Amino acid sequence: MTFPTVSGSNLLREKKTLPQDLQGELNLLFIPFQQWQQREVDSWGALASQLEQQHSGLAAYELPTIENRSAFSKLFINEGMRAGIPNPKTRQRTITLYLDKADFRAALNMPDEEHIYVLLVDRQGKELFRARGPYSPEAEAALRQILVQA
Repeated sequence: MTFPTVSGSNLLREKKTLPQDLQGELNLLFIPFQQWQQREVDSWGALASQLEQQHSGLAAYELPTIENRSAFSKLFINEGMRAGIPNPKTRQRTITLYLDKADFRAALNMPDEEHIYVLLVDRQGKELFRARGPYSPEAEAALRQILVQA
């Protein structure tokens, strides 16, 4: 599975095209579809920080995925997220994707939006690991095994 080419803006208001603009040799992507899923993303936070310290070529990103909206709605949502995230590094690595969610999910074989998806992709967008939902020790063990082999 390969991550499709999509565009968005990070919370520093910089336009990004993915997967080309991902900075890591390996990139850990957290993909929430609903606002309440931030809790699931946050459950992975400590591990993501630890893995970035342990693996110099790893970068973690949050990709809030929202159905395409008007320019005004996008501005309102993005500025609301900016206000809630003061950390510049987190703002840089939070890239909001406004797109047709059904097409995006189909391209990545994600059958629903009930939970977040966590993907590890290389610089070209090739998927190396996938998990769904909040952090679990089993998912951590599988992810660490992939990182050791990569």
